[in-house]
Amino acid sequence: MVDVERRHAGIQLPEGSWWDWDVVAWNAGQLRLAAGHDLTYHHGLELVFDDPVYVSCPSNFHDPTFRTPSPDELLMVSRQFGELPVVVAFEADAGGQEPVACLIAAERLEIVQETVLRYWREDAAAGQRFAPWVRPPQ
Repeated sequence: MVDVERRHAGIQLPEGSWWDWDVVAWNAGQLRLAAGHDLTYHHGLELVFDDPVYVSCPSNFHDPTFRTPSPDELLMVSRQFGELPVVVAFEADAGGQEPVACLIAAERLEIVQETVLRYWREDAAAGQRFAPWVRPPQ
């Protein structure tokens, strides 16, 4: 039996308006979910999952409710991938009539709060960085 309360408590986000979410990067080594009140020009929060082994969530969604993974979710993940330090569960609005249930399992999770610009600007302030697809004009 997996100790749900001790190993996989629901995550706590820093204070902020984290309504809009999307995937900003995803490869074999990392999944980055970005959040903000409006993702048009920037985002202010990233959930960085290192070495993700299981991802079930839409590429963009709104207003997620994070929760402790259920014993059934933890059992499914552990049977397929072994014990993992990070299993994150949430429900979110993905545009359908019902919220979608989401589950992510990974080796590590880092919560990064900083301004990430989604467009090029020459005068980016210190402490700001650019989204992976933003490049200077050529």
